[in-house]
Amino acid sequence: MTWLLFLLAALVIVAAGTRLARYGDVIGEKSGLGRSWIGVVLLAATTSLPELFTGFGATALSSLPDIAAGDVLGSCMFNLLILSMMDAIQPEPLSARAHQGHVLSIALGTLLIGIAGLGLAGGASMPRLGWVGVTTPALVLLYFLSMRAIFTHERQRRARETAEVAEHLEYEDIPTRVAVTHYTVAAVFVVGAALWLPELGARLARETGLGEAFVGSLFIAITTSLPEIVVSLTAVRIGALDLGIANVLGSNLFNVLILALDDVFYREGPLLAAVGEGHVVSVLAVVMMYALFLAGLTYKALTKRFVVAWDTGAIVAVYAAAVALVYLLRG
Repeated sequence: MTWLLFLLAALVIVAAGTRLARYGDVIGEKSGLGRSWIGVVLLAATTSLPELFTGFGATALSSLPDIAAGDVLGSCMFNLLILSMMDAIQPEPLSARAHQGHVLSIALGTLLIGIAGLGLAGGASMPRLGWVGVTTPALVLLYFLSMRAIFTHERQRRARETAEVAEHLEYEDIPTRVAVTHYTVAAVFVVGAALWLPELGARLARETGLGEAFVGSLFIAITTSLPEIVVSLTAVRIGALDLGIANVLGSNLFNVLILALDDVFYREGPLLAAVGEGHVVSVLAVVMMYALFLAGLTYKALTKRFVVAWDTGAIVAVYAAAVALVYLLRG
């Protein structure tokens, strides 16, 4: 029964998350923001709502720190795995068609996840501010500084591309009021399903004996990343490749902000001091996956011998190895 309820929550997130992302895109067009900026900020925040409210439910309502941390860090890993899925459904290597502006998002994402890793490694020895760890205010500040830096860089990049074709309006027939209404209704369903996931995850951990860290890093992380999958793969199919990549990288930036917010919601002490050692594996895996995609963007192979290119294929291997190691370290 627990598995059926878990699958039901996943279906709700897919259905509502798809509409939420679409109408988020409509709102973005109506506001006049660029598509890459929409991917990094609006769509990223939109598709990360499950992680946000799952974390709130796991920390503020259920006191399940491993579920919260596993969801965020596991989602960061799985989001980068989505790059491999995007690569697999097109003939050319993903990195060959992506613009270099994504390098900034990768660098900032690596910095943020690295700070979270320091908090995990330090554990209870790290200084605290009240009940939160010292890394939490640093993550919040750096997230907003990152958004400003990416916005400035994107604006400058677009200004330099004198041959860029003006974007046409795709949603002229949809009034802003209608878009906001649909967006809000979809968000309510996403939030409701996400708040249900922590308790279901804890029940799965007890019934299967897999442990909360493993369940959070795998099952809940994949479920809450379903909106990112839908948005990114759809972006590839409609030719908006950079929008899909920006959504993945922006979601990871937002996920680390969620980790900081989870620390605020968890009133029993620093969140990163209360979780298992297996989460360090997730942090290291994310850093390795970032490095592989950065290498691919720099090398820009023009062909691929297999279904995926060498960089995204290696990302799959790192993800599989990390999941296996987290399983072995489960407590």
